[in-house]
Amino acid sequence: MASAMPHVIFGIHVTERGQHAANVQAVLTEYGENIKIRLGLHDVHEGFCSPNGLLLVEFLGDRARADAFANRLSAIQGVEVKRMVFDHP
Repeated sequence: MASAMPHVIFGIHVTERGQHAANVQAVLTEYGENIKIRLGLHDVHEGFCSPNGLLLVEFLGDRARADAFANRLSAIQGVEVKRMVFDHP
């Protein structure tokens, strides 16, 4: 029996969202076929929207594609990328 693909979750921290969001969105669009789930988190209060944000992305695809995705995002100023991988036995 073939083993299941691992769950690969990226945490993407974006500082100064107003300056970097368009570049981040371009990468997300490029890899859209590999993104199963995308959740954006940032502080919003009446009259205030945080300049920083966090995206959580569940990524489908082989390791080379996931590495390329992470590298493209990491190359954007103000973006930090962390990866969690959950393998199945």
